[in-house]
Amino acid sequence: MPFAKLGLTSALLDAVKELGYREPTPIQVQAIPLMLDGKDVIGSAQTGTGKTAAFGLPILQLMGKHSPSPRALILEPTRELALQTDESLRRLAQATNLRVAVVYGGVGYQKQRDAFRDGVDVIVATPGRLLDHLRQHALKLDKVQHLVLDEADRMLDMGFLPDVRRIIDHCPRRRQTALFSATIPPEIETLIRWAMFEPVTVEIGQRRMPAETVKHVLYPVAASQKSQLLLALLEGIHWDSAIIFCRTRRGADKVARVLKQHDHKAAVIHSDRSQKERQQALEGFRAGRYEVLVATDIAARGLDIADVTHVINYDVPEHPEDYVHRIGRTGRAQATGDALTIMMTEDAPRVDAIEKFIKKRIERVKLEGFTYEYALALDEGRRNSLPTGRVRGGPVGKGGYFAAPARRKRR
Repeated sequence: MPFAKLGLTSALLDAVKELGYREPTPIQVQAIPLMLDGKDVIGSAQTGTGKTAAFGLPILQLMGKHSPSPRALILEPTRELALQTDESLRRLAQATNLRVAVVYGGVGYQKQRDAFRDGVDVIVATPGRLLDHLRQHALKLDKVQHLVLDEADRMLDMGFLPDVRRIIDHCPRRRQTALFSATIPPEIETLIRWAMFEPVTVEIGQRRMPAETVKHVLYPVAASQKSQLLLALLEGIHWDSAIIFCRTRRGADKVARVLKQHDHKAAVIHSDRSQKERQQALEGFRAGRYEVLVATDIAARGLDIADVTHVINYDVPEHPEDYVHRIGRTGRAQATGDALTIMMTEDAPRVDAIEKFIKKRIERVKLEGFTYEYALALDEGRRNSLPTGRVRGGPVGKGGYFAAPARRKRR
């Protein structure tokens, strides 16, 4: 179905065309007409399916012309996601006279207050900083007609739901509310019953499932060889841009140093980096100045970066949900991508939990030409250690599960 059949105005269709969107994604096909009809919408979809345009396009159309009071509010859990949503909405609104402002912590208040004073139609905000402005009477939300709660389960994880409730209390009762969440735990269901009116659920694919366009692979290896295998993967497979995820800030810094020592242009983002440093890293990665972005789970949700061909889990994540959000950074908007996970023996319980969560067994492979000290084998549920020494690609064990990928030339 083309965008023209979704009921959008010619100005928004021109903006969509200029941005290079060829046809709407499944969640856009279902959510846009519902929101244009004024319905409350619960969006449950695989990551990277175009949800910002799914709520942004109908909201921009319904607001029409510029007004001095904010009429749309989008709440985001992190600064990075707020900035990216703000950028996307500005690009979608380029053919209108609607104004978009972004509000987040870690920076000064005055620029944000100036935007309120000049008149803004759409506010994209993180809960904490927005509450600060409300307490200081810097703005009012009494004219809000459209409220979007994005990444609601992430806001729950970060303890923001009480703040979200306080913010909603500042909004009119009669409004349109949309909620987007990868999972719907009981606390989110309670919020839905309290904040929404007869919502329609749009569910694309199975909940908790990563995008079907992503290929998953596990690389078992000894703990002492993790860094060596990472470097070998970057040399032995074809990739254009990659995000490497680590569990800790120290681990991310260490991996970035190793990559730089081997002539990889790498940037790093985690919670110890300043907002300016994070933004410079993201902008440099998007612009191609860095070929690799090393990140902790602070970046797993909300990073909207086009054309990431590979996600590499240097550390298996602690929680299965984090695996889905990490690998959702590739295979976005129906593009293809690869998710590679380096696995040690002690990671087996975490991997089991991930496979149960996504209801899919992840293929175990060996990198051809890499000299292994030993490798973890999972043969029909039994864990075995293979002999020490050089093990080449090809079938190993009863299931032949170690079918190695063909070696491809790096760009």
